[in-house]
Amino acid sequence: MLTLTSAHETAAHRWPAGPKLAAAALGSALIFPVQALPVIGGALLALAALHLVLGWGFTREAAGRLWMLWPFLLVLALWHLWTGEIRAGAVIAGRMVFAVALANLVTMTTRLDAMLAAVERVLTPFARFGLNPRVLALAVALVIRFTPVLLDKAGQLRQAWRARSPKRAGVAIVLPLVLTALDDADHVAEALRARGGL
Repeated sequence: MLTLTSAHETAAHRWPAGPKLAAAALGSALIFPVQALPVIGGALLALAALHLVLGWGFTREAAGRLWMLWPFLLVLALWHLWTGEIRAGAVIAGRMVFAVALANLVTMTTRLDAMLAAVERVLTPFARFGLNPRVLALAVALVIRFTPVLLDKAGQLRQAWRARSPKRAGVAIVLPLVLTALDDADHVAEALRARGGL
């Protein structure tokens, strides 16, 4: 669920966050035991049809956000070509694309505050164990928000490395990325404290 709310307004934006999150969880749980390629293909077609119903602009944006999967799909394809288990690779790839596309559909049509409220309601039973549901919901929201930001910063570090060296960046950017993430976390903690914390 690496995307943020889509600017393309659709009917799904008005659906409540709780049922959408439950549908994403249920859909992902149901697709993973499936071994039959026709069933996985049918699920992918149904999900694509749902995207198209929500509008062409929205569908193009959602398809663009699936582009991040290409390295994983490439590794899957190469490995399963090497082992000769092409059908197994297609099953895994189909499941992965379905789960990520479904999660993207939910996050693209759900405001972060609505998602935060839904997660907080679900986590309310944990209050009896001393866990604050509001803190847990905020942690979930921060992870969702930070992930694309960190991916963007990793891309910037790779570009900066490429501008200065003909070699691939590789692990050389890991330490600067970790330090950047820690610095961002420190700034967010200061901002939360300045606003009274939780």
